[in-house]
Amino acid sequence: MTRLLAGALLATMSLSALSATPMSDKSKGQPITARDLVMLDRVSDPRLSPDGKQLLYALRTTDYDANKGITQIWLQDLGTRQSRPLTSGKGSNVGARWSADGQSVYFLSARGGSQQIWRLPMAGGEALPVSELPLDVGSFVLSPDGRRVVFSVEVFTDCKGDLACSKKKFDELAARKSTGTTYDRLFIRHWDTWSNGSRSQLFSAALGADGKLGAPVLLSQDIDGDVPSKPFGDDTEYTISPDGKTVVFAARIAGKTEAWSTNLDLWQVPADGSAKPRNLTAANEATDTVPVFSPDGRSLAYLAMKRPTFEADRYGIMLRDLATGAVREVAPGWDRSASGIVFSADGKTIYTHADDLGQHRIFAIDVASGAAQALTGDGHVGGFDLAGRTLVYALDNLNAPADFYLADLAAPAQATRLTQVNAERLKNVRFGAFEQFKFAGWNDEPVYGYVMKPWNYVKGRKYPVTFIVHGGPQGSMGNDWHYRWNPAIYAGMGYAVVFIDFHGSTGYGQAFTDSISKDWGGKPLEDLQKGWAHALKHYDFLDGDKAAALGASYGGFMMNWIAGNWPDAFKAIVNHDGVFDARMMYYATEELWFDEWEHGKPQYEDPQAYERFNPANYVKNWKTPMLVIHSEKDFRIPVEQGIAAFTALQRRGVPSELLVFPDENHWVLKPHNSVQWHDTVQAWLKRWIGGGE
Repeated sequence: MTRLLAGALLATMSLSALSATPMSDKSKGQPITARDLVMLDRVSDPRLSPDGKQLLYALRTTDYDANKGITQIWLQDLGTRQSRPLTSGKGSNVGARWSADGQSVYFLSARGGSQQIWRLPMAGGEALPVSELPLDVGSFVLSPDGRRVVFSVEVFTDCKGDLACSKKKFDELAARKSTGTTYDRLFIRHWDTWSNGSRSQLFSAALGADGKLGAPVLLSQDIDGDVPSKPFGDDTEYTISPDGKTVVFAARIAGKTEAWSTNLDLWQVPADGSAKPRNLTAANEATDTVPVFSPDGRSLAYLAMKRPTFEADRYGIMLRDLATGAVREVAPGWDRSASGIVFSADGKTIYTHADDLGQHRIFAIDVASGAAQALTGDGHVGGFDLAGRTLVYALDNLNAPADFYLADLAAPAQATRLTQVNAERLKNVRFGAFEQFKFAGWNDEPVYGYVMKPWNYVKGRKYPVTFIVHGGPQGSMGNDWHYRWNPAIYAGMGYAVVFIDFHGSTGYGQAFTDSISKDWGGKPLEDLQKGWAHALKHYDFLDGDKAAALGASYGGFMMNWIAGNWPDAFKAIVNHDGVFDARMMYYATEELWFDEWEHGKPQYEDPQAYERFNPANYVKNWKTPMLVIHSEKDFRIPVEQGIAAFTALQRRGVPSELLVFPDENHWVLKPHNSVQWHDTVQAWLKRWIGGGE
């Protein structure tokens, strides 16, 4: 990557003009609200037909009365640009996949009482069940020859693939009168779920002439791990060879070290289950995942990290010759972390997507040379698919939720918009204009940020400011649309918004991402301070005397850190799911590899490493009014961290409130809870910095 300029030029260099949102009279248009946000339709999972003429996709709508989202499968004819729903009902239908001949669509649905695989003939007729298993199907992949389905089911491994045995065990657990559970290993709980001893495992079954699944066979034999991984693994973690004979899947077998191991390996197994899985990547003790066969079946591409126990290491694209076992990295000089793999039809190009300087773009990577070319510009690509030269992708940005775009690979810059799913809801909404900026951060290194005007901006006026700090911490808050931390909502409340991709953020090279580890309160805080000063100096509509800081997860940690180490910067703070006591956090969180990498060692081996940036040690300096928000099903940063912060505030007499959700996890997902969250935050901001119009 070209080295960026440093020094004084960075303080004044602007990367883009303020977005061209009309700055018309205040009486024209309306702001977007939290209620609007939860009701927006959401498109995802684009899937092109084999001939590239039709597009399958998922469309999520919100049933506000039922307090949930419902996903249905839609189809667009790319010739006529007409879209229609393929499924309907009160329940969701998800995971739509084309058959190899394009004559059928397979998907997951619980319409029959449990989640099973269904098939819809495209020539007409009703959807028919493909599987009728005693347990829910979690995910599936069709073999390229159309003769087999590989799928995942939650089972008990001691049942050895006998689904009836696992069903009986689940029923017995449900019927138990006693409620206690004994554990002898971690994880005892993960993300938002307590362990009951079951595992997600991989099965295979032939498709009969009647379209029904035959007898399932267990593929992940002797794998004491989850396939796909939990909590967010999906069908990208396993794949079937072009000839339909071989399956490769990712799994972590760590035994009692599972909670502090990131060692996912790739395992190869015959698709009919006739032999046990063979480990292909035992030599790499870090993560190997997302396997994809080349079109000719001779090679296996996959994503791999190099450093064990580091979950935010760069994902390199690896290529394994299946005949010789030789492995090479495809683009070792490309300093970005890949997400996903799609081969071109001739196998000469790999397409992926990655964070890149505050955007999230699709890249084409030449398999032979490793040369990488960005195919999309500004904004955030949420998913894509390819058929021949036809490329379809979901694109969103700070002022627009996702829609699908169509491009020819011969001219990817000339993309056309396929959908406008929220056009009616947003037709009268006026968004705040935004701009990306760059400044000299820690060590005078370039750091990027964004500023957004309030929706009702009038030239010459000053506006109170919300200063948002992203979580991760190895993440990015850039040019994308978000359904939990959305800057447009704060602009819609009448606030200006500033946010910084501080040292530790992704999309600026791996060294930049690495720099936050063991330094949570150091370089990032300096970046935030310098970025805030830069914004105040260069954007005269920001009222620095009426500003509040907000953040969740690592951003919540930073709220606690700011309260003790930058206490005069803001008039109010909003702390969502923030780390308060680093020592107790280590012993209460579930994924220990994260804390051990970020601090260098387990807490008991180096207690001082956990005390260096421990917010609990600086409570004596706390004086800024703080709203604390936490959820009882958050096992990543347990609720006691939020309770402790609130206790500290109350004991010191600092104005404070605590909002607790008993039914949410690390994220607030239910529509009514999301609205309550935003209403509570808005009331807090209005109380302490005014505005909020």
